[in-house]
Amino acid sequence: MITKEELQELLQSTETFRIEKTISTTNKDKFCEAICAFANDMPNSKKAGYLLIGIDDNGQRNGLKVTDALLKNISSIRTEGNILPLPVMNVDFVSFDDGDVLIVEVFPSEFPPVRYHGRTYIRIGPRKDKATTQEENILVERRSANFPTFDTTPCLEATLDDIDTKQFINEYLPKAIDEEVLAADTRSIKEQMASLRLYNMKYDCPTNAAIILFGKNPKYFLFGDYIQYVSFGGKDNAAPIIKEKEFIGSLMTMLPRIDAFIGDSLIVSRPVPVTNLREETQKNYPKWAIRELVMNALMHRDYKTNTPTKLYQYDNRLEITNAGGLYGNARPENFPNVNDYRNPIVAEALRVLGYVNKFNRGIARVQEELEENGNGKAQFDVDKLTVFSVIVNDKTSTKTSTKTSTKTSTKTSTKIMDAIMENPNISLDELSDKMGISRSGVRWNIDKLKREGRIKREGGRKNGRWIVIEN
Repeated sequence: MITKEELQELLQSTETFRIEKTISTTNKDKFCEAICAFANDMPNSKKAGYLLIGIDDNGQRNGLKVTDALLKNISSIRTEGNILPLPVMNVDFVSFDDGDVLIVEVFPSEFPPVRYHGRTYIRIGPRKDKATTQEENILVERRSANFPTFDTTPCLEATLDDIDTKQFINEYLPKAIDEEVLAADTRSIKEQMASLRLYNMKYDCPTNAAIILFGKNPKYFLFGDYIQYVSFGGKDNAAPIIKEKEFIGSLMTMLPRIDAFIGDSLIVSRPVPVTNLREETQKNYPKWAIRELVMNALMHRDYKTNTPTKLYQYDNRLEITNAGGLYGNARPENFPNVNDYRNPIVAEALRVLGYVNKFNRGIARVQEELEENGNGKAQFDVDKLTVFSVIVNDKTSTKTSTKTSTKTSTKTSTKIMDAIMENPNISLDELSDKMGISRSGVRWNIDKLKREGRIKREGGRKNGRWIVIEN
């Protein structure tokens, strides 16, 4: 907190981005907006801002007498939860002969943007205002610079009590750390977790990765951290819901349940006629391939959103959708050959636990297993910025409707080629609208035509064009 002498200097200056003066003692909205703006530190000064109560714009005291009730009222702003993330601030007062000055010292947040009632306030010189979209993006980038990934970011609301420490010690540490090293480790559990980027010692709280992996109730902190399974009695969302289930909890708790559910409930064996006299038992999906796709969804998803990982089963297909598109160096044109990790700590934990590998071989093996089982290749929708989805055809469904599917596919392929000949620059979205099928369906047909050598692409996504190859 500043001294009396330093306060005297502040009182001589005009209002700047670091100072706001007011004689009001009851306008809490004004106080909160000022605190929010100081915490955001738009100029990136890395210096504290000061809300001075009991001072007019000219720096004159108005005879304020600071009471315990007023101190408590102003101090409570920090913990009321209307300003998030919670501001770092001090509250005190200095007495003069002609009145007291209540000082609220607010430090720049390492987790901008800071919002009051969901709105971001900043200071531009002496003026306080709501941040524009561009200004808010600057604050978001600053936060990202402080903590490169979301899973390494401290979960400020959580404490060690929110972590299943027994699970961490007994089930994870022995797999993550060499036995001899672990036996000689005398550090506290906080230090052990911190060494694995699961605890932030500076803020004395678990990271988001720890909440995701070992949290007693992750959904309390990360609203979309669960899996939603729905089984539809038809081929679209309008069909009646046959079964609905939510998987909630830490990944350490949830993954074995998901694994068992895939094997026991989602994967089913059905008798399929091979000849008039013989039936063959076939599985609708290969277990390992579906398991890998679900694990990838949990590993790569964006945990900042409120949207759950979706596992939707229809009569003829399985759809797996997670929030967050391709990340980092992974792009539509290089998928799946290039991978990157939105949640590197979570990804490493899943590798340690044996649920995934990090050798970029998973998708290739998935496609191999699906084709061996007769499902055909999975269809990935990788073009959306905020969503990643994959569709896997039900083998037992596609088997009985091969002729129909082939006819439909042939008609669609012909229509797509006609559309390309008419407009070589046509986009996937335009083809989707023109064909009356999903974007994923268009991409599947495009890939099929390219494999068959009937079309090719010249140039990039934006400036390229399609070419129909004459046979």
